[in-house]
Amino acid sequence: MIRPAKLEDAQAIARLVLVILKDMEVAFLEEMGEEKTLEILTQAVQLPTYRYGYPRGVVKEIEGEVAGIAFGYLAAEEAIVDQPLAELLTTLNLPNIPIFVDPETYPDEWYLDSIVVADKYRGQGVGQALLIACDQTAKKAGVKKIGLCVDFANPNAQRLYERQGYQIVGQQVLSGHDYHHMQKDI
Repeated sequence: MIRPAKLEDAQAIARLVLVILKDMEVAFLEEMGEEKTLEILTQAVQLPTYRYGYPRGVVKEIEGEVAGIAFGYLAAEEAIVDQPLAELLTTLNLPNIPIFVDPETYPDEWYLDSIVVADKYRGQGVGQALLIACDQTAKKAGVKKIGLCVDFANPNAQRLYERQGYQIVGQQVLSGHDYHHMQKDI
């Protein structure tokens, strides 16, 4: 079942986001360590306007378990999506180290920030179902394009996006890695 993310999903979301942060080799994870990063993410998911705040997320649930997640936001919101994390870090008396420092969005798009499927559910259509749900979310937001970034080192994901109608429209460097920026019209 595809559904909006809920507060109760915070731990499952944090574990899946951690997979992304490890792949991206972000400095935040190196500085905080996995355990502390999970604690912080679990709290941050509960902040509605955060990049990974539950209202921005879509979940694929299988037999009561979060099988995959997708998070996105309007390009115009990029400047504010990480402010709640900075405030949380201050409240926790932790160093205000941003997780993401590079701009990711292109103008006037709904940006699919993150999509990840739990290992045991890979190859079962979870990612495709989440992408379709994101199309609906973007349409409701009133935009005509969806954008995302895919790591050069992840050709399987790139093929999935291409099958869903995405095309490469540019290149970016995020956290020291090369990415294709892809978009599709909706």
